[in-house]
Amino acid sequence: MNHLEELKEFARLHARGQGMRPAHAEDVLETISCDTPGDPRSWARMWTAQGDIAARRGDLLDACRHYALARFPCHTDDDRRAAQQRCVSTFDEWRREGTGIQRVEFDHPDGTVACWAAGLDEKRRRPLLLVMGGIVSVKEQWAPLLPKLRRMGFAAVVTELPGVGENTCAYHPESWRLLPYLLDRLSGTADTDDASLLALSFSGHLALRAAAEDPRIRRVLTVGAPIADFFTDSQWWPQVPRITVDTLHELTGVSDEGELRALLGKFALGPAELSALQIPVRYVLSSRDEIIPPGDAAMLGRHAQGDVRFKTFDDVHGSPAHLAATRRWLLSSLLRLKFTARKGS
Repeated sequence: MNHLEELKEFARLHARGQGMRPAHAEDVLETISCDTPGDPRSWARMWTAQGDIAARRGDLLDACRHYALARFPCHTDDDRRAAQQRCVSTFDEWRREGTGIQRVEFDHPDGTVACWAAGLDEKRRRPLLLVMGGIVSVKEQWAPLLPKLRRMGFAAVVTELPGVGENTCAYHPESWRLLPYLLDRLSGTADTDDASLLALSFSGHLALRAAAEDPRIRRVLTVGAPIADFFTDSQWWPQVPRITVDTLHELTGVSDEGELRALLGKFALGPAELSALQIPVRYVLSSRDEIIPPGDAAMLGRHAQGDVRFKTFDDVHGSPAHLAATRRWLLSSLLRLKFTARKGS
């Protein structure tokens, strides 16, 4: 599959995952003839044009969906960077219209980390729910859920994996330390001693690694998180989609393929880290996952010492065709775990 066709295939899944009508996504994809920056019919230009149309009619969230696809999979050229900026500014305009969502920024030693949040309060510190997407998804895709999460009783914060969106930190084997850092910085406005992490795909890996070290993390909910085999299995690697590989090159700043493989090997979680997990973990599996090998979830289930449960969908990575069912399972699991914790305290 060539680059443009692979882009289109992934876009169909991500458009559906954002709630975009498949027929509309297909109409846009038919207008795209290349991925050459500056070309009027290029990937970023055509998705951005549709976002501008949605913005002009006042549907700001729909505009964000298109801008998020315009910068997909990562903002590596001027057109994608412009789309990334539009995505952020348009969401900022939407959230100011009485949503109760606030913007929070932190100056991490490695870069800037931006977040959208709801329910942060110095006087009433609610249990923290930290949400983070994967290597190709920006925080604006998940931030519309924030008011609902606040009503569920959480101080909810949505941010991005290092290197993604507005997060200017590099992605490396110690990136998991960003999560305890955020807990430290949020401790004045949220109950970070009772933290839940809803961490999708590659950020799920960071969440599990952080939870093995930080007792403030009481539960992890994830979808298609890599554990070990993805990072180390040389037989699996050739089938990983090129977009995933190219994005990892970009986020890590490593251009050489051999150097990337060597670096990724340092991300792998072993039995020692996994056996330190004595908390509940909820993991959505996709039976046709083309990115994460099946041995990863099996290793988590074999070594983790806490209550680990899986939900399997017949789908590709992230289960985009089962978005509603995935959200229901994750959020209902989260609430059950919170209720059980309160009952037992």
